[in-house]
Formats: sequence, C-alpha cells, structure tokens
Amino acid sequence: MCDNYRRQFIGRLGLGGLFLTPLAAALSGCSNKGGWPDGMAEIKWDRDTCVRCSMVISDRRFAGEIRGGPDNTVFKFDDPGCLAFWLKEKAEKYPWLAEPATRIWIADFNSKSREEMIWLDPKRAQFITKTSPMGYNFAAVSMPMPGSLDFTDMRQHTLAKGK
Repeated sequence: MCDNYRRQFIGRLGLGGLFLTPLAAALSGCSNKGGWPDGMAEIKWDRDTCVRCSMVISDRRFAGEIRGGPDNTVFKFDDPGCLAFWLKEKAEKYPWLAEPATRIWIADFNSKSREEMIWLDPKRAQFITKTSPMGYNFAAVSMPMPGSLDFTDMRQHTLAKGK
C-alpha cells in the first residue's frame, strides 16, 4: 500500500521525481511504526490475544513475545506473569525455548507510546511492582530501581503466587 502512494507521489512530480525518490521514500510516512525489533512479530493492539490467558493485548506497558523453534513460531503475552507461567508450563513441549536462538521480548513499562515502544530482553531487564492486566503485578524496566527484581526472581515470585 505504501509503495502505491509513493509511486503516485513520484508520478505527480514527473521526471524530476526520479531524483527525489530517496526523499519521497523518507517522507512518505511508511516507516515501521511501533519500533518492532528485528525478528519480532508486530503485536496488533486490542486484537491479538495472550497465548496463555486468551485476554486481548491492550496495555502495551506489559506486553511480551517469544519467537523461536524450527518454525520460528510466535507466542504473544499480555502480562509478564503469563510469560513466566507459560515458559514453565511449555518447557517440555518446546525444548527449543532453552536454545540461545530463541528470542524473548518484554515491553519497557516506561515506553512513551505505542509508536515509541522500547523492547527489552527480559533476562536483562529489571521488574518493578505495578498493577498488571492479569494481576501478577510486575512490569519490566531497563535499569535497576529500589526494590526491583531480576527475571529469575520475578519468575519465582510469580510462580509462587500461583494462578
């Protein structure tokens, strides 16, 4: 669709438009909005559902995704707690979860908007206490804060809480 608009724009410029192609492409508004990292599948806010609880993924501050395996399968989550439980529940079914090639992303709670998302590796993130969609009450941040937990401790607290 973006290519169509770009062609129409350049066509209106005539022959001189050929020289403006890089500028037209840059200004056409067809950038990758949402800041999806390489390899991450886009999360369609308010439409995609969490693979564990089936809740619609609406609150971007808590979203997560796993991608990997022989088919490069994608699993999306609405809460870091759902991601933590799912990893435990599916470890036997999906042995590739432990492979280094498996990618996991978690939203930075401090991302400014859906268009300016920051995605973190949960194993390097810190987790702070915040009311979350499924009530596991953890959110990822990039830097340690007073009382924050690493991924391993967050998972242990979440699993101990149950659900």
